[in-house]
Amino acid sequence: MYTKLRWSLTIAGLALYALDIWTDIALALKYFQEKQYAWTGLTLVFVLAGLLTTQLFSYAWYRDDARGPGISNCGHAALHLFGLGVFTRYYHLLKKGFKVIWTTTRSSCTVEEQRDEHHYLFCLAADLSMLKLFEAFLESCSIVQYLSMASSFFNIAWALVDYRRCLRRSLPLVREMPSGLPTAVYLLYKLCTITSRILSYSLLLMLSAYSTVALTLLWLLGTTFAHSLRTDFCSSYGLELLYRAVIGAILMFTFFNVKGQDAKVAMTVYYAFHSLVNIMAPLLLALLKPELQTAMFLLPVSGLIFGGSVLGLTCLVLYYLLLHPAGKWRGSDEVDGLGQETESMGRLRNFLQP
Repeated sequence: MYTKLRWSLTIAGLALYALDIWTDIALALKYFQEKQYAWTGLTLVFVLAGLLTTQLFSYAWYRDDARGPGISNCGHAALHLFGLGVFTRYYHLLKKGFKVIWTTTRSSCTVEEQRDEHHYLFCLAADLSMLKLFEAFLESCSIVQYLSMASSFFNIAWALVDYRRCLRRSLPLVREMPSGLPTAVYLLYKLCTITSRILSYSLLLMLSAYSTVALTLLWLLGTTFAHSLRTDFCSSYGLELLYRAVIGAILMFTFFNVKGQDAKVAMTVYYAFHSLVNIMAPLLLALLKPELQTAMFLLPVSGLIFGGSVLGLTCLVLYYLLLHPAGKWRGSDEVDGLGQETESMGRLRNFLQP
């Protein structure tokens, strides 16, 4: 059931989303005031890339979904043109959730109707989480300063966890991700591995500007991998290509099961490779730039990279060995005779992350 707690957490998610946007803008203004125009431009490029991508997907999904808020296509286009697509989805989810949770009485609708409404809320939440996931990776992974860095790292990790929870809850035949300890361990796994990955990339960029070529090749490799799987997440081929490019960006920082298949081997290879990168980045910087060996940041950052990698992978193993909701079941929220699945459910079914 879509509970009052879940509705309240949606408000918290909205606040975190707004905070992340504010810190990104504040960082760009800080760079501009310091006359670091290159960093200003780079920050704005990543922010706009995330914003434009999420608005495009959000508008396409609203257009494809048969069930949505009572806004015309022109109205949707205008809202997304001004970058308000995600905020519109928050408003729709909170409004619909408030109506279902607080104002709808049990006697006013049947049990099946109640299940249908709650299931629809989780589908809306999963779409919203997916859009936040896209934007978090496309705009936040370039940010490496203080409050913006902390906000961005947590926003990325929480976007993954929130999407995973909403996704599993919205599919009738998949076990729900338990709250409490399993969610905390999964969040810690994502937070630690993503943080160590971004820090190691930062050291490589300090080593040489040519590291951007290597990172670009890594993105192309992830995009090609997604393309080789012949994903069918979007309703149009053009959006599907964009989706695969976004998946390539996500795979640069964390493992993502693109097709919802058994991914133990792929996950093992992925984290073995990135663990090697995390080990080599501080060593290469220390060996090839001896003048930085005495830098105050090198030892703490190296400790965060190594410690984050070990703690993150430990949480990963613990989660999948002891806490993962394995198997399928006919949950109490399944609607009998639901008929043709919605576009939102189709997207979710094609994108079940392990």
